[in-house]
Amino acid sequence: MPTTIRSFLSLAAPVTRHSSLITCLLCLLLGAAAGSSAAQSRDSALTIYAAYRDGGTFTDATTGSSLPIEASGAGSISLDFGLDAKRQVQLFASRQSSQINVQQASAPSGTLPSKLPIKVTYFHIGGTNFLEGRIGRGAYVVGGLGATLFEPGADGFENELRPSMNLGLGYQLPLGERFALRFEARGYFTLVNSSGGMFCSGGCTISIKGDTISQGDVQLGLSFRF
Repeated sequence: MPTTIRSFLSLAAPVTRHSSLITCLLCLLLGAAAGSSAAQSRDSALTIYAAYRDGGTFTDATTGSSLPIEASGAGSISLDFGLDAKRQVQLFASRQSSQINVQQASAPSGTLPSKLPIKVTYFHIGGTNFLEGRIGRGAYVVGGLGATLFEPGADGFENELRPSMNLGLGYQLPLGERFALRFEARGYFTLVNSSGGMFCSGGCTISIKGDTISQGDVQLGLSFRF
């Protein structure tokens, strides 16, 4: 298996470990993308991003208080495989380590820290569409569908996997024949649909609910075309 695919699967592991359906879709898409990449020389790319992400708020089901996810840095990786002169299939994974501010939560005093550590991982299958000509130069739109994995970092809380999507705009600036910079802004939308049992594992220290979690980020990526 190529090194680039192994590195992508490594980042995606927290999600695929929780969903056999996503694993099957990934394997099928990798097979199709491998054939596509052979036909579209250097219209495929591996990109590593640094990002700054903000937004996302849960709700205390007892008091109605907002429990926001704090803004923080994030890291992302994507594999893009050329479909035609303007479009690519994209496999995208992104991981954020942050905290939920639970100071306004209804939990008994001393049972929770003021900030609950949480990791948020997106894994999406989608694509890019360049607007100004061939793949690899200029503005493009990007998007994908998949899942979000929430991983609270405290005892008594369990992980939650929810369906999600992302939409964004980007600009690619070539740096020679094989390398390029990517500037992106993306929005992420996760369907939570919980009325109070979010993260509960046997019993709940705090009752968290939510309908949709929305986040946004800006990203700078270094892309290698192959």
